[in-house]
Amino acid sequence: MTVFIAIAAVLTLLALGWLVRPLLWPSAAAGVTSQGLNASIYRDQLEALERDLARGIISAQDCETARDELQLRLLDDTQESPASHGPGASFWTGRRTALVIALLMPLGAAGMYWWLGSPEAIDPVATQKANDDQVATMVDALAARLKANPDNPQGWAMLARSYKVMGRFADAEQAFLRAGDLINKNPDLLVDYADLLAVRANNNIEGKPLELVNKALALNPQHPMGLMMSGVAAYRRSDFAFAVAQWEKLLAVLDPGSPDAQQVEADIAEARAKAGLPATAKAAPGAKPAGTGSEAGKLPPVDPAAAGVMTPEKINQMIDGLAAKLKASPSDLAGWARLAGAYKVQGRLPEAEQAFEKAGKLVDGDAGLLTQYADLLAMRMNTLEGRPLALVNKALALDPKHPMALMLAGSAAYRRSDYKLAISHWEKVLTVLPPGSRDAAQVEAEIADARSKAGLGLQPKAKP
Repeated sequence: MTVFIAIAAVLTLLALGWLVRPLLWPSAAAGVTSQGLNASIYRDQLEALERDLARGIISAQDCETARDELQLRLLDDTQESPASHGPGASFWTGRRTALVIALLMPLGAAGMYWWLGSPEAIDPVATQKANDDQVATMVDALAARLKANPDNPQGWAMLARSYKVMGRFADAEQAFLRAGDLINKNPDLLVDYADLLAVRANNNIEGKPLELVNKALALNPQHPMGLMMSGVAAYRRSDFAFAVAQWEKLLAVLDPGSPDAQQVEADIAEARAKAGLPATAKAAPGAKPAGTGSEAGKLPPVDPAAAGVMTPEKINQMIDGLAAKLKASPSDLAGWARLAGAYKVQGRLPEAEQAFEKAGKLVDGDAGLLTQYADLLAMRMNTLEGRPLALVNKALALDPKHPMALMLAGSAAYRRSDYKLAISHWEKVLTVLPPGSRDAAQVEAEIADARSKAGLGLQPKAKP
């Protein structure tokens, strides 16, 4: 604000100087009067008369007569008129006019700006406070609407996120609880809820926060924030190998060469060192092997406690940067596929669908992308039947053992009460999952439920 006032004052002074200068210091031309010009003319005539006399053109008597006549005319023409030229002829002298302009111009400009402008806009503190007040008003209005109409899970989820951004963590947790089962179907909401609970527990991810993260990753194994939090939790409990595995998955969905990707690479390098794993080979030409030569190009170690800086805001910036690059290079099919996955994670489903369509042939030839696209359409249509299931079947034609495609195909069969087909799909999933893992246990529970509804007995345990 001080800088703005200083600049405005300087500009006002410059304008004032330009306006009042002619009034205070008249130009030299103002000193040339008609009397002075007449005197100069008569002087020339007298000199001409003297020259004529010297050459004998006129007589001395005629010269004397002519000189007297010129002198009389000169006296008449050069007389000053006190009434018209004397001091005090007009009240508005140049100095008085300049003084009035110097007073009125700054006052008028300030008054007009105060009346028509927005003085508070130049005060960043006032602007931020106005923005905060506006956001708070909108959030309070949403809370009031939800009290009147509590059966709105999407509204409660939106309110929970708003409270979380505002730092009202207790209110945010209550709103997440009111969102009910909607959270369990949305990996983004699961991770947001997990992050909130971790913050409330002094940044401790273990316990319920980690359960929510694992649930989100079961729905979307490539969820960036979920992978980051899962890796951080593993690192803190000294499970460095699992942390490396999670962060390497995260690295695959980040923009290569971005600051976030570099930070994750540094985290991976440190975790690999603590796990006793060999360093990841660099693809860049001329890169020196780890542990040899100069350390000049090495990224500084990253505090694992700081790994949580992969905030939703930073992810939004990364995604917006990728979208801008793709507008300049729309033929990058892999980029469109990556952007579609990112939009899907954010819940920007219409934009995700458009990005999948722009990925074109790349999606048609990739079982993973087909499955992601099918899952997106199922979320938008609230059903797996129709086009989503057609995409799932296409994915299974490319890769008959694709885990997520098999899970979706089994879910579609289960919903239409074709429990035997559901069991068939889910049993194939078990063949590709690590035995005894959390995912395998969950699939086994789904199979047991389907067998029960199909009237089949429990499946006998495999012999060790």
